[in-house]
Amino acid sequence: MPLIALTGGIASGKSTIARRLASHGAVIVDADQIVRDVQAPGGAVLDAIAEEFGADVISDAGELDRAALGAKVFGAPDRLAALNALVHPAVRAESQRRFEAAFAEDADAVVVYDVPLLVEARVDDPWDLIVVAYAPASVRLRRLVELRGLDEASAQARIDAQVPDERRLAIADEVIDTAGSEADTLAQVDALWERVRAR
Repeated sequence: MPLIALTGGIASGKSTIARRLASHGAVIVDADQIVRDVQAPGGAVLDAIAEEFGADVISDAGELDRAALGAKVFGAPDRLAALNALVHPAVRAESQRRFEAAFAEDADAVVVYDVPLLVEARVDDPWDLIVVAYAPASVRLRRLVELRGLDEASAQARIDAQVPDERRLAIADEVIDTAGSEADTLAQVDALWERVRAR
């Protein structure tokens, strides 16, 4: 019943790796989806965010206005820390609940936590394996511009806002090099799956 953390910088191919692992039978727990779930209308986290950052971060429909909130925390480390203090404990509790549910359903499950902010928030958790999706920043910048339609300055700002690659690579048990073709990435994931199942 391995619990695997899968992390990587923006546009590093993490989603491609997660989809491939899911196709092999891994249970994927998506940290970004959990963040959206705990910030949903009616939840304590959304109310706390409104109290901390003002009612203007809530849309007319009663949902979190991510752009408005982003404008308040981007480039403001103290405000980002305040947001994280509200969100991270709820995400941690919900992710733990989902891990336990997956293992309760199948004691031999391979559970993969797809988590962008592993280094920042969860590196000391008891993972059986930490997998890092890696492509050089120059490759990720090109992907953000060509595939996601960002201008170069915005793309660079998003890369710069994350921890440097060196910090992610320093905690990796396995590195999937995603700089090449998708077929090459998938072949590495398949080989990783075989190693995990053999353990």
